[in-house]
Amino acid sequence: MSHVNNIESQHNDPAFANIWQELKWRGLVHVSTDETELEKLLAGDPITYYCGFDPTAPSLHLGNLVQLLVMRRLQLAGHKPLGLVGGSTGLIGDPRPTAERTLNTKDTVAEWVGRLQGQVRRFLSFDGDNAALMVNNLDWTAPLSAIDFLREIGKHYRVGTMLRKDAVASRLNSDEGISYTEFSYQILQGMDYLELFREYGCALQTGGSDQWGNLTSGTELIRKVEGKSVHALGTPLITNSDGTKFGKSEGNAVWLDAEMCSPYTFYQFWLNTADADVVDRLKVFTFLTRAEIEELQQSVAERPFAREGQKKLAYEVTSLVHGVEATGKVIAASAALFGNGDLSVLDEPTLAAATAELPSATVGADGLGIIDLLVASGLSDSKSAARRTVGEGGAYVNNAKVSDPDAVVAQEQLLHGRYLLLRRGKKNLATVEVSA
Repeated sequence: MSHVNNIESQHNDPAFANIWQELKWRGLVHVSTDETELEKLLAGDPITYYCGFDPTAPSLHLGNLVQLLVMRRLQLAGHKPLGLVGGSTGLIGDPRPTAERTLNTKDTVAEWVGRLQGQVRRFLSFDGDNAALMVNNLDWTAPLSAIDFLREIGKHYRVGTMLRKDAVASRLNSDEGISYTEFSYQILQGMDYLELFREYGCALQTGGSDQWGNLTSGTELIRKVEGKSVHALGTPLITNSDGTKFGKSEGNAVWLDAEMCSPYTFYQFWLNTADADVVDRLKVFTFLTRAEIEELQQSVAERPFAREGQKKLAYEVTSLVHGVEATGKVIAASAALFGNGDLSVLDEPTLAAATAELPSATVGADGLGIIDLLVASGLSDSKSAARRTVGEGGAYVNNAKVSDPDAVVAQEQLLHGRYLLLRRGKKNLATVEVSA
């Protein structure tokens, strides 16, 4: 399902003279080819540009989201995007700083190409004068023989230059070393840019600054083979102000696929953004205007307890990635967990995601007395403690207060026929699944 409609009403911020100035204000320019020429190019007639995504996993992640939104910003400015998913480069994988990648089967890579293409499509418009186009580098590498590759492409590369690329240099200095396969990756990416330049007149490649060696591999190849100058733009790697790695939730990557990272978990990740980081995240990951972001910046500084910046950030990014409807369900689930909404209206996947991190227990259908439930869930240490909780008015089942210590939950109270949400006091939650 496409979510591009969520941002189609957005336009490049009129506060800026051109898209380049906006990209700089948002902190999206870390390194580039000739800055003056690139700004002039982007302020002129529409150009064709591309960004590549390798299917080394079944989903894109937050690092890729930076690139997807840069692509969308450039498209909103009138330029034409090429979304490349690397059916051939994905068979190899770009060199990681520490160790060789495990090569995936051709069938696996082909499946992941389709999944990633679907994700890229959600962020671009495929209509209008600057409609996006999806491309796959397997289309031009598969027919190429090894001899032709070495003669037509490899001839233009100097090994000394290739050795100096950051990713290669770090691997050469490691115990692992680097295989010829991964060493050749930069040649393949350079060939991609050359092919897209020849076929579509592509004049700009965007990517993360950690890919700078691969980006300039293409600009240099086009200069040598075609005698033309083209451009590259490297965005900064996103880091947290406290030095921890951005894009991880509980140590796991935050994926864009809803099955790998639920909309609820995704929303909570953004909601937990530190005050020191939230303004920068608003600039990079939303289409809010400069005026809107500066207003939120003031709120963060003067009323940090209100968490207005985090709430707006979480809403905007989750809407971009998962859609407005899914985001609404997530917000409803967040409210309902703590008694400010109706749990019964939550669909089962949203309920499961919202309660995934809570303590849980399974009981039989004969164990639905409130005292037994409080003990089984771990919310009370003993039956006497559970009775005190009920007597003090601190026991809730599905957000309804239970005042009778002899109360038994009825079958019709079970959420989706088998779940209960228990709460002790305001913040202590647990779930119970009732087995048949």
